[in-house]
Amino acid sequence: MPKEAFVSDFIKRVSKDVKLPRRVRIFDTTLRDGDQTPGVSFTTDQKLLIARQLDRLGVDTIEAGTPVSSEGERKAAAAIAKAGLNAEICGLARPIKEDVDAALECGVDCVHVFISTSDLHLKHMLKMTREQVLQRAVKYVEYAKDHDVTVEFSAMDATRTDLGYLKKIYQATVEAGADRINVPDTVGVITPRGMNYLISQLKPIIKVPISVHCHDDLGLATANSLAAVEAGAEQVQVAVNGLGERAGNASLEEVVIALRALYGAKLNIQTKLIAETSDLVERLTGISVPPNKAIVGENAFAHVSGIHAHGVLKFPGTYEPISPELVGHHRRLALGKLSGRHSVEKQLRSIGVKATKVQLAEITRRVKDLGDKGKRVTDVDLRAIAESVIGALPPEEKVVELKEVTVTTGIT
Repeated sequence: MPKEAFVSDFIKRVSKDVKLPRRVRIFDTTLRDGDQTPGVSFTTDQKLLIARQLDRLGVDTIEAGTPVSSEGERKAAAAIAKAGLNAEICGLARPIKEDVDAALECGVDCVHVFISTSDLHLKHMLKMTREQVLQRAVKYVEYAKDHDVTVEFSAMDATRTDLGYLKKIYQATVEAGADRINVPDTVGVITPRGMNYLISQLKPIIKVPISVHCHDDLGLATANSLAAVEAGAEQVQVAVNGLGERAGNASLEEVVIALRALYGAKLNIQTKLIAETSDLVERLTGISVPPNKAIVGENAFAHVSGIHAHGVLKFPGTYEPISPELVGHHRRLALGKLSGRHSVEKQLRSIGVKATKVQLAEITRRVKDLGDKGKRVTDVDLRAIAESVIGALPPEEKVVELKEVTVTTGIT
């Protein structure tokens, strides 16, 4: 476990029989499934900017988009493929010649072939038999592989697919040349125990790396991804800030940090760039990260209670699972009605104010009073309170440092 993590010792007791992969690959689908987030539509320049950041972050694969879907998607995928990045660049394709050709023409390293396999999808969407689906999947996995690229095959809606048929189509596509197989929980309807069971059933018969793609419809995407890795999955598909269709995908930041902090898994990710990457995607999408979002939210390392603040100031591990520096974030003491003198004193120091014990007690009382009125106590408020108690303070050199301005407009 990293020294910046302060996690439960009970994990060791239940993990004795868990054999993690030598290294877990991170397949990022922010530019493909993340681009399917309602209200999001990346331009080519935006995709290239995010791809470069993802490459700095260290993801193993960047899914650049679905080239067949539009001219803009083709241009973006081609631009990313030609950018000289270290990551494998992937294009999504249905098992249709036009789709696969569009991806190949972009110069991608990997073609991700997918088709639905659940009886539900076959009956209501594809109007195909199981055998027809299998034959088409095999045909276009072979076709893509004939063009000297890495091929990943996904059985869409795998977690609602008959297990015997799922094994059959995965084995057939591996024999056809698939280098990896992906197990999508397309609508987020499996439990961690169910996912662990499914991967455990596939692992003995699939001789190539197994990947998972979990959606967060019931809030289980991260848990299901971890359960898959415990069962032997070597790759997890994720999206920055959990972007994606409906409730989104497994969140890159959550999966990566959970794998590292809870399991000690080996990853290629430069975790100190996680917050920076999240901020970039938030700015370009206009989709705000909730303040209480794990790992990257504004409040992820914020402490309000005086007891918590005192503990964190003594030793961060008392009330933090990981060090904020591990992900490029920062610790914040939020002042209000629950604040104690330790957090108030810390904040006073941060704005260059020294107070006696008597003055500190009075400032703390006034901070609590302001908090009781339902107000968030800002540094400006704190300085005003301090001046009213202590007297005139030295002029501030800098009240606000403006790093970035984002304006989002729309028609309501």
